Amino acid sequence: MNTQRLLHALDEVSYWSGKAFAWLIVALTFVVSIEVFKRYILNAPTAWIFDLNSMLYGTLFMMCGAYTLALAGHVRADFVYIYLKPRAQAALDLILYLLFFIPGILGLIYAGYGYAADSWRIGEHSTVTAEGPPIYYFKTVIPIAGALVMIQGLAEILRCIQCLRTGAWPARLEDVEEIDVVDTQLSHSEYVDEESRRAAMETAHAIDEAARHRSVMEESVVHEVAIKKDEQNKL
Repeated sequence: MNTQRLLHALDEVSYWSGKAFAWLIVALTFVVSIEVFKRYILNAPTAWIFDLNSMLYGTLFMMCGAYTLALAGHVRADFVYIYLKPRAQAALDLILYLLFFIPGILGLIYAGYGYAADSWRIGEHSTVTAEGPPIYYFKTVIPIAGALVMIQGLAEILRCIQCLRTGAWPARLEDVEEIDVVDTQLSHSEYVDEESRRAAMETAHAIDEAARHRSVMEESVVHEVAIKKDEQNKL
């Protein structure tokens, strides 16, 4: 198995786990809607619903961490980073992964496993309310989420090494992004002709690619290429 196939295999684990647990937002919406109806219409609130909402949202937040990392979607203080060439970006990322990411996630997995094991051993329930639900299931999410993020982190480290070798960032798996929404909206618009739609999509793709581990200089080059192609087609 070559490096690119290995990266895609690791990405797939993060993608599908994130998409699977993203459905918790539907469950959370349903639970909140039912509780609002019970509380304000039937005047019969549920005492432990706040605990359940917190556990659903916490599980959603933690289990989608690896998915977000696979999309390079975490917040980055990139006021310096974006001006670096890909190899410099990869070197910086690799140093930060080794110094901070690996120790931090290992600590999360280790501590999370201890919390979960203790919670299962005592049959822990929430103490926020008298009828608090069991929370040992929820605490089990901590080490599992940490393990998924660690797997994706190893994929990101491989990406850094590959970029240092080749000078270019390896491709990521495609996913439904905002750019796809833009394409759908433009394709169904009655006020945008085909040439304008294509030019807008080329610019959008250039910006999207620039946002995925590319420097500002590369962004401007891609943008200029898209403009030149559009001018040539008009001629």
